[in-house]
Amino acid sequence: MIFTLYRNAYSGLSSSTWWLSLIMLINRSGTMVVPFMMIYLIRPEMGFTIGEAGLVIAFFGLGAIAGGFLGGKLTDRIGFYPVQFITLTGGGLLFILLGQMKSYNSICVFTFLLSLVNEAFRPANSTAIVYYSADNNRTRSYALNRLAINLGWAVGSAVGGFLASINYELLFWVDGITNIMAALLMLVVLPAAKRLNLNQPKRIVATSTSAYRDKKFLLFIFLTILFAGCFFQMFNNINAYYKIELGFTERFIGLLGAVNGIIIVLVEMILIFHLEGKRTTTWYIGRGVFLCGLAFLMLNIFPMNHQMAILMMVLITFGEMLSMPFMNSFWISRTAEHNRGQYAGLYTIAWSIAQTCGPLFGSQIAQTAGFSVLWWIVAAVCMIAGGGFLLLNRS
Repeated sequence: MIFTLYRNAYSGLSSSTWWLSLIMLINRSGTMVVPFMMIYLIRPEMGFTIGEAGLVIAFFGLGAIAGGFLGGKLTDRIGFYPVQFITLTGGGLLFILLGQMKSYNSICVFTFLLSLVNEAFRPANSTAIVYYSADNNRTRSYALNRLAINLGWAVGSAVGGFLASINYELLFWVDGITNIMAALLMLVVLPAAKRLNLNQPKRIVATSTSAYRDKKFLLFIFLTILFAGCFFQMFNNINAYYKIELGFTERFIGLLGAVNGIIIVLVEMILIFHLEGKRTTTWYIGRGVFLCGLAFLMLNIFPMNHQMAILMMVLITFGEMLSMPFMNSFWISRTAEHNRGQYAGLYTIAWSIAQTCGPLFGSQIAQTAGFSVLWWIVAAVCMIAGGGFLLLNRS
């Protein structure tokens, strides 16, 4: 029975979709530098202050925003295939070069360039999934891609911690090599000659000739930034709260992150298989964002112990699984061949802005007003964003 459930959830996806997800898995398995960048910079060997390290992270965020814009433009102009290959290869080389930089100015410059090239990959990859999937399994195709990202991030973090204990420079070499490996694998399993015929009849009808004039999409982007800024508290401020306020050990905090990844791997594809096509995408997104808001609300309403922290993580993970795969389906439904990269670029920029600003503002609120105020604000913003998505659903 369970085997049949999983077989049905994963069946019907094209082989190209599986290859794209494997490429993403290899690429994200090498994402080791980012989680350890702050620690790397403040080590005695590097000698930078926390403030200086924070500025480097800000450059990473700015590069991500620029990369989303550039990647979307290039995807529309030259196609998703060359953009993926160029960004994977270029990102690999820049990872290796960044590891050789020792002066502060050069680290800032190469961090910005690396992030720009790395994030330019995302719009092209998102656009590629559209071509290699069908209408009735597009959300599952994106869910499979998300599964690969989560698995890759988990593997990268674990291996990165091991390598950092030996030599931090290894992180940059392994990151670079995995990027280049992913590019070479793409050439082998998805050669340009075997791409889908782009002259075939299009299955998606655009509602606007430009993403920048699509008012409903721009509202969607604004709501996405609000929600994502709250969601990214999971990866930094909430861990600081667990450590500082509740006294949880690093081992338990790491376990909570693993709970998120395990649930996604075991449940998301089956969940999407049963939900896809039964209601509108914004109906699911709104309710998923509400669930995330309730999860943050738990931090203030209930006395937080280990069991409640796990329950909170379960709730926010189900909110994530309900919202994020269908977010991809929503923006895709508003695109056509000539502007899909533009839409994908703006969507990537939304998440990059949230990843840069959400944790920054959250940490300032926690420092000046306390974590309790932060969780009230984050929960309220999530509820507002969820209501906004439901208004989109009505329209």
